[in-house]
Amino acid sequence: MSETPRISHAAFDALVAAELPFAVAMGFRLEGLGVGTARCRALCRADSIRPGGTIAGPILMGLADFALYAAVLSRIGAVPLAVTTSLTTNFLRRPRPADVLAEARLLKLGRRLAYGEVMLLSEGEGDPVAHVTGTYSIPPEGGR
Repeated sequence: MSETPRISHAAFDALVAAELPFAVAMGFRLEGLGVGTARCRALCRADSIRPGGTIAGPILMGLADFALYAAVLSRIGAVPLAVTTSLTTNFLRRPRPADVLAEARLLKLGRRLAYGEVMLLSEGEGDPVAHVTGTYSIPPEGGR
C-alpha cells in the first residue's frame, strides 16, 4: 500500500488562501502533491516579465520556495509555521515568457529541518531554467 500526503491538495490550497495571500497574488498554484513531492505553477503575467522579455528572478525564487513548502507539508501535515531558513538558486538559462513549472522533492526530513530541491522549467521546454535547494525549519510539536 502506498503512502498518501499528510496534507491534501484542497487543505493546502485553503492554507495558502488563509495564510499566504502573497502566493495567490503572485499567481502561484499547486498542481500535484505526492509524499515529499510537489508540482507547482507560476502563471506568466505581464507583471512577472522583466526587461529583456524574461521571467523575473523573484518570481522564480518565490515559486521554488512555494513548491518546497508544499513538499515539506506533504510529509509533516498542515504546519503553517514551518519556515524557510535557506534558499539557494542557480539560474541555468533565461526563461522565456511562459508559465513556469516547479518540481520539488524532499531529500531529507529530520525532526527540526527539511532539505530539498526544486527544478524550474519554462512550460513546453525540457531543459531547466533554474535549480534551487532549500532548507525549512520545522517547529517543535508544542510550537505548532
